[in-house]
Amino acid sequence: MALVAVTHGAMSRLRLLAPATALALAIPMALFTTAAQAAVPSGGGTAAVTIDGATRYQQISGFGASEAFGQAQTIMDAPSATQKQVLNLLYSWTSGAGLTILRNEISADAGSTIEPKAPSGPNATPTYLPLSSIDEDQGQLWFAQKIKAEYGVTDVFADAWSAPAFMKTNHSADNGGAVCGVPGATCSSGDWRQAYANYLKQYAADYAAAGDRLTYVGPENEADFGPDYDSMIMSPSQTANFLDVLGPTMATSGLGTRVECCATEGWNYAAQYAAAIESDPVASRYVPVFTSHGYSGAPGSLLPGWTEPVWETEWSTFQSWDPAWDDGTTASGFAWAQNIYTGLTAANLNAFLYWWGTSTPSEGGDNESLVQVNGTTVNPSGRLWAFANYSRFVRPGAVRIGTSTSDGSLEVTAFGNVNGSVAVVVLNTAKTPQTVGFSLSQAGDGVLATPYLTNASHDTAAQPALPVQQGSFTATLPARSLVTYQIPAA
Repeated sequence: MALVAVTHGAMSRLRLLAPATALALAIPMALFTTAAQAAVPSGGGTAAVTIDGATRYQQISGFGASEAFGQAQTIMDAPSATQKQVLNLLYSWTSGAGLTILRNEISADAGSTIEPKAPSGPNATPTYLPLSSIDEDQGQLWFAQKIKAEYGVTDVFADAWSAPAFMKTNHSADNGGAVCGVPGATCSSGDWRQAYANYLKQYAADYAAAGDRLTYVGPENEADFGPDYDSMIMSPSQTANFLDVLGPTMATSGLGTRVECCATEGWNYAAQYAAAIESDPVASRYVPVFTSHGYSGAPGSLLPGWTEPVWETEWSTFQSWDPAWDDGTTASGFAWAQNIYTGLTAANLNAFLYWWGTSTPSEGGDNESLVQVNGTTVNPSGRLWAFANYSRFVRPGAVRIGTSTSDGSLEVTAFGNVNGSVAVVVLNTAKTPQTVGFSLSQAGDGVLATPYLTNASHDTAAQPALPVQQGSFTATLPARSLVTYQIPAA
């Protein structure tokens, strides 16, 4: 699909939790040291890493990808053995990435939209098609039901790339155009803002009726950009104006689905849209999550002025298919491990998503996906395993906690899960192995830290467990590797 090769996605950011929220997670503080208590392990050449459970940052919503533009239907139509292999790679906690979020596309294209025919006017009764008549929403409904039943994934949200053509100034689902009725977008057919809000509500209602309630819906995708596929151009102020309609519509729907916005193309556009929402009392009331992508600006800093969660919801690269862990390209698993680390620590993202979970060679054969499906041959990439070292062990509701290290070649994050377990994720950027002493306070003797190694020869593979003694353990990280230490609750 050449038209998808240039599609982009959304972003997220991290924030400090309110004390009550942090305490509600009930992470056992005895498992951690404070910075003042940190003991630097002795021994020549041994680096030190301190885990500081008293310092808490953002709550993690999860990690995920999309199966939009027909990718879900490709998997739905595949042989059952291929389906199982793909789904295990993406969603299994034990053998795959353990992803926890799915992003849907709300299509406005003929043949895949729930409202293909225009009513006589904005206030006329619309005719909606059931999802079963449009290939289970391009396979997305089937996909959502499958991952819920088999992997317990229930966090599914959806973005519209465009309103239906008859609701827009350019009378097309493609090439930009704005929703009729927002400031500066007057149409002879009238004001379609409420009709568009109702359309998004209906899509959410269809999923709720099928037993898969959507967590969020978003009204636009990269609205600064009007390519020749589903797209709209909506300025920050126009977006905020439409959210004044969509927010109350969803809040009174009884569906439990909330509004996220704005799936901007990158960080260089995100602040403008976030500021427009923040300055609009109605819009800000109804938008609890800001979304952006990483294409035109990577998520490497906090979003100015925004105080709610931020999700990075789409990002990929477009070179020829590259499954390598560490070959020096921006598509490698190692590069994406660094992207995730930077997003979580510098931008304080609450969620981090890749663009596609799966793709096929016929869709460009590039790096838009974590897994490539070529007939019945399924090829995971190093990017998938970079996600696995985070998503499999940092579960929804986890809180990022403080870390420090004496070695600049180590990129370290740590997370306290709701069940009391702790995940310490370390990327060794050096070209040599690193021996590291970890300090974790008064954890009792006999507690084990299990390493999971990803490098050129290991795919998030369990290694021999290490005993934690007097709050410390020592480990050696291979060169250019990503290791997650899973530590059970004390």
